[in-house]
Amino acid sequence: MAGGVHMQPLTRNEVTALVFRLTLLGAVTYFGIKWMMHAIDPTRKQKLEAQKRAERILHRIGVKGVKLSEYELAIAANLVDPASLTVAWDDIAGLESVVQELRESVILPIQKRDLFRGSQLIQPPKGVLLHGPPGCGKTMIAKATAREAGARFVNLELSALTDKWYGESQKLASAVFSLAVKLQPAIVFIDEIDSFLRSRDSHDHEATAMMKAQFMSLWDGLITDPNVMVVVMGATNRPHDVDKAILRRMPCMFHVGLPNVQQRRSIVRLILLNEDVGDDVDLVSVAKWTEGFSGSDLRELCRNAALYRVKEYLNLETSDHDQDKNDCSDATPIPTFRAILMEDFKTALTKMKVSKMETGTLKMERIEFD
Repeated sequence: MAGGVHMQPLTRNEVTALVFRLTLLGAVTYFGIKWMMHAIDPTRKQKLEAQKRAERILHRIGVKGVKLSEYELAIAANLVDPASLTVAWDDIAGLESVVQELRESVILPIQKRDLFRGSQLIQPPKGVLLHGPPGCGKTMIAKATAREAGARFVNLELSALTDKWYGESQKLASAVFSLAVKLQPAIVFIDEIDSFLRSRDSHDHEATAMMKAQFMSLWDGLITDPNVMVVVMGATNRPHDVDKAILRRMPCMFHVGLPNVQQRRSIVRLILLNEDVGDDVDLVSVAKWTEGFSGSDLRELCRNAALYRVKEYLNLETSDHDQDKNDCSDATPIPTFRAILMEDFKTALTKMKVSKMETGTLKMERIEFD
């Protein structure tokens, strides 16, 4: 054609070469983009380490032949090795009524699931909420429940469900339940559940709202399947901040409150079980003096009381060291720890009460010892 460009038809070899070049260019582009996404992802290293840790834990707890996705491996990093669950019912004092109810309503249906298979009513609850003041043993109860029931324990952290990429959080939320089903019987424990599943409002971020909706939808799937032995257990000291839809999915609720006098005496006795305690220590008086103290407060009280004998030991050791400089004799006796005395408890209690009053966690009152 005059004035036009005459195009020669491509031969078969030229077409093949062109297709090969385009395919190669596409492959290079794809892997180049993928490499760039991995390079700019600041959490990739942590994800790889989490997957390796998950594989080690799964091998340690004897999980074999179970194929897990990338997201399930990320959640599996939150699995707790049963060997590390050192908390048992004997380590919990003053909560006998809560322990008994948990044994009857949660642990027994899991352990004897074949016995209750024909009943729709006697099944372990799919949701358990432990609520009460901080430091009263909610987390200890959850770990002891998992150990007693022989269930796989997933200590789910909020950071395990958050991801910078859009849509990844929903996939991680889905992986929580799919992993629990594959490893059942399993307990998914969420500490401070109010920080994750708090009441929804219009100010929630879209990704957060979608993750909560996904979490609740999958939770409903567990509730409707009686053959699934998965329990979601939460702990909070602010139950009123938890979404009402979540509370509906946790019908089994236990209040773990501040211990009374008898419970405080039992807790202190358990803490001092393997300690050298003086004959003048009266646990009844210690229990009366510690009104408003939680279980963790009582442990700190006993620890502070035990430290005073350590201070005396260090002072005696320093004195003996100075004496050795002037005396070359090797017959100097080796100092040992003395027993914990009642005076140590009084001193430690005075110090703790002053600190708690200053922080507003304890009402101002005059400190008197009988």
